[in-house]
Amino acid sequence: MKQFSQACQRNQEPILEVLQEVLADAERVLEVGSGTGQHAVFFARHLPHLVWQPSDRPGSLDSVQAWRDDAALDNVCEPVALDLFEESWPVGEFDAFFSANVIHIAPLEAAERLFGHAKAHLRSGGLVLFYGPFRYADRPLEPSNERFDHWLRERDPNSGIRLFEDIEAFAHRHDFTLIDDRAMPANNRMLVWKKH
Repeated sequence: MKQFSQACQRNQEPILEVLQEVLADAERVLEVGSGTGQHAVFFARHLPHLVWQPSDRPGSLDSVQAWRDDAALDNVCEPVALDLFEESWPVGEFDAFFSANVIHIAPLEAAERLFGHAKAHLRSGGLVLFYGPFRYADRPLEPSNERFDHWLRERDPNSGIRLFEDIEAFAHRHDFTLIDDRAMPANNRMLVWKKH
C-alpha cells in the first residue's frame, strides 16, 4: 500500500540541493530507513547518475515497493529489509549511506550500529549523511524542536532528538570524520561524515 508523508514532501527539495552537491561523484547510495519510499523515488529521479538502494525494517517495505513500482525508474533498486541491530547485512559496497529522520525515532544505539554497518559497506572515502533535528551541548534546543522532542519521548522513552556530540562520538569510534554540518529549513540539519 502506497503511503504519503507531508514531511517528505516538504523537505525533499532542500535535501536534494545538498545531495546534488555532496553526491555529485557518487554512484551507489544506500538509504537507511526509506519510510514511505517518496524520498527514494524523488532523489533517484533527480539524480539519475545514482543507483539508489532503498531499505527499511522487515515488514515495512510495502509502501517503498509501491512508490518504486509506480515510478518505474531504472536506478531505484528493489527495497531490501535491513535491521540496524543485525550483525551483518546482505548488501554490497556503496559510496554513501543516507538516512532522513531515523535517528530520533530509533534507540540511541541504532545510530552507532548504523556507523558500524557503514564502516563495513562503504568504500574508502564513502559518506554517511544524516538529515533531521539535532540538539547541541552548547546551545538551547529551538522551541519547536523542544516540543517535538517531548512528543517523541512521551510516545517512546527510547526515542528523542539526539545530542550531536553523542552521534559524533559514534562516528569517530568507527573512523568517520565530520565534513559538513549544515543548517536546513524547519530547524533541521544535514550532517555529513567521511570514512577514513
